[in-house]
Order: sequence, then C-alpha cells, then structure tokens
Amino acid sequence: MPDEMLEILKRRRSIRKFREEKLTKEEVEKILKAGLLAPSSKNKKPVELILVEDPHTIQALKNCKNMGTAGLDSAACAIVVTADSRKSDVWVEDASIAATMMMLEAESLSLGSVWIQIRNRQSASADAEIEVRNLLNIPESYGVLNILAFGRKAEEKAPYKEEDLQRSSVHRERF
Repeated sequence: MPDEMLEILKRRRSIRKFREEKLTKEEVEKILKAGLLAPSSKNKKPVELILVEDPHTIQALKNCKNMGTAGLDSAACAIVVTADSRKSDVWVEDASIAATMMMLEAESLSLGSVWIQIRNRQSASADAEIEVRNLLNIPESYGVLNILAFGRKAEEKAPYKEEDLQRSSVHRERF
C-alpha cells in the first residue's frame, strides 16, 4: 500500500482516555523497538527509555507536572523519554524523533498515545524534569523530554483530511 504511512499520519491523534485493559508484551515491545530504531544525530544513540507499567508509579508521574497530564489517568503504560546530554548536544531533537516514532508505531497497532511535555514545564512546587528525574532515579546528565502515555483508545477522533493541511506553510525555493 503506497499511502500506508500517510494514512497512519492522518489517523494519529492525541488520545487522553484509555480503556482499562493492558497492552500485550508484543505491543509494548514493538513500541519500544520503534523508539530504539529512531535515527539520531551522528548515530550517537543518546536516547534511553523508561517503561513504566505500575499504576502507582504512573500516578506519581502525573503528579510531577501541574497540568496537561490527563493521559496518565487511564494509561496502560507510560514511556519516559530521556537522553544523555553528554553524548549529544542535540539530545532534544534525538529524543523527539524517538518519541514520534513510538507514537506512530502505537497508531499502526490501533493504540492511542499522547505526548506529555516535561522539559521546561513545572510541577506544583518545582521543575517537572527534576521531579521525574528524582522519582525514577535518572542521572543528572540525562535530560527528560517527555512522558508518552499509551493504551487502548476509549475515545475516537476523526482523522485529518486533506483540507486540514496548512498548505500555506509550504514555501518553494524561498520563504
């Protein structure tokens, strides 16, 4: 199918409500594999992933940020995306690519996902990145980009249509 990737891109929407059903080990492994297959600058592979399936730890992650964490309320699992800033000066970009690849893999499996930004965000009392780092024992040299929440969709959102594309954002040859 020549347009299979474009169809996945159209269908992928942020899902914040999930059914109370675990993901299979195979589904989780495919999502993780997508993150590990992501390209990185100079192929340095600074990204490291923390899979969280324990509901209490997922709730604790939710409390590390003061808003925008609704996806963690019912997520079957979460993946905290980190990267070693000593390995790469563009760790944010490398981690973003890995996170995106995992979200696209989830959609290809008909699973839902949502990006929960942690870097440059706040908790009720401190920096959200520090809160997550402390909770999960992440070394100081690792940046914490985001938390991805995954699960079986409990809400449906219409896929994007061709007319939704902002074609005015495309410039040819010059801005």
